[in-house]
Amino acid sequence: MVQSVELVLDAAAEARTRRQWALLRELGLHAPGPDHRPHITVAVAAEIWPRLDKALGRQDFQPFEVRLGGLLVFGSHAPILVRAVVPAAPLIALQHRLFQVIEDCPGIPANVRPDRWTPHLTLARRLRPGQFDAALDAVAWDKDSPATVVGIRRWDGERHVEWPIAGAERL
Repeated sequence: MVQSVELVLDAAAEARTRRQWALLRELGLHAPGPDHRPHITVAVAAEIWPRLDKALGRQDFQPFEVRLGGLLVFGSHAPILVRAVVPAAPLIALQHRLFQVIEDCPGIPANVRPDRWTPHLTLARRLRPGQFDAALDAVAWDKDSPATVVGIRRWDGERHVEWPIAGAERL
């Protein structure tokens, strides 16, 4: 089981990311489908206890702007293509506060702990060596664009269910 706390973006940034996903899927790459929602994962655990949802929702949250930056590749065995999210102070502060709420939950990977976390939007997974050029050509045109974090949601990866924690009514 994997559960997460995620930040959701404004409609324009979401639409831009969905266009990139569609371009990558047209190339036969493992990009998220239309039933997925672009997001920035700020905390992950094997299980996030339901009683923590209220504590997560009590965190001070107001929408704020972020910058979606260049492309990065994570991993080597099953590489993931991502768009960097520039780690500005409001984003880092919110991630730290949200992580503090869930830090005692089981199964937290090291790469989401404060000061080890790399904010990003996932574009495609499990890239093979021959796919990198096409993937980069498809999405490299969209550089350094603004986005607004409009809400916080929880995601249960086993049940494929999301629910709002704070922010945007459209969650």
